[in-house]
Amino acid sequence: MELDGTDRALIQALQIDGRAPFRRVAEVLGVSDQTVARRYARLRSVQALRVIGASDPVLLGEDQWMVRARCAPDAAGEIADALARRPDTSWVSLTSGGTEITCSLRATDTTAAGDLLLGRLPRTPRILDVSAQQVLHVFYGGAREPYAKVGPLSPEQVAALAVAVPTPGAAPTLDDLDRRILRLLRVDGRAPVEDVARSCGTSASTVRRRLTDLRAGGVLYLDVDVSPTVHEQPMRTMLHLTVLPQHLDEVGRALAAHPEVPFAAATTGRTNVYASVASAGPAAFYRYLTMSVAGLPGVTAVESEPVIRTVKAADTVYAAR
Repeated sequence: MELDGTDRALIQALQIDGRAPFRRVAEVLGVSDQTVARRYARLRSVQALRVIGASDPVLLGEDQWMVRARCAPDAAGEIADALARRPDTSWVSLTSGGTEITCSLRATDTTAAGDLLLGRLPRTPRILDVSAQQVLHVFYGGAREPYAKVGPLSPEQVAALAVAVPTPGAAPTLDDLDRRILRLLRVDGRAPVEDVARSCGTSASTVRRRLTDLRAGGVLYLDVDVSPTVHEQPMRTMLHLTVLPQHLDEVGRALAAHPEVPFAAATTGRTNVYASVASAGPAAFYRYLTMSVAGLPGVTAVESEPVIRTVKAADTVYAAR
């Protein structure tokens, strides 16, 4: 599927504010409301674009893990598909020539994580070994920081869209209604307020107020899954760095500022910094390694894994092509 400038501008607009009304998006893009609504419906119908409501694991008291499983080549795809069906996983990918699976795992505590990491995965036939690194600190990505570094919008257009995003505030104490709202938006982050209110058995004004509080507190943020087949920077590479402790924060902040990096975090394990890198192709990634990464202080080792197939993004499962 080929995207034009209006499609890419719409994607970036939704990355800035996933619940921005089509009317406001149209005004910023200089097109009609009908054009925005039609483009969004088309992109969503072919699974090129999906807006989902996600939650900050830290505020929910959850642990986040980066899991790597090395498999027999003839079993990796099937195991990756099974992991993608789990509600506690995201960003399930096949890497290293299709013999390794990487995924992000969220768990309420280390015991819950251990059930998968120490119990189920190691006993799965055709998995050769498993390693896991706990996320200690996120430098960029997720709540409060949507990936909108790259796109056709001008700084003025970005500011016009960002102005309606709720001002950051204290995280609210969640009740059953909040949790129901979060579950509904996990399916469709742009679900109309009236539909959410009807499903929750409350008023639209109550839902609007809760949405503002949840977004301001960072409990709810809008993530945009963009299909790898239409992404402007289609090559995704997982970068694992070993950094001297005294340079860890400096390196993380530097990665957060790179336009190629949609996610960067400090982790436990042999390597202690993880970054996801988006690039136009191998040549662009080589330039990024030799120019941007090479200049980072305190980096003693670099490991990179190109993603062969994205099986699951934040919450969207992609069929094998």
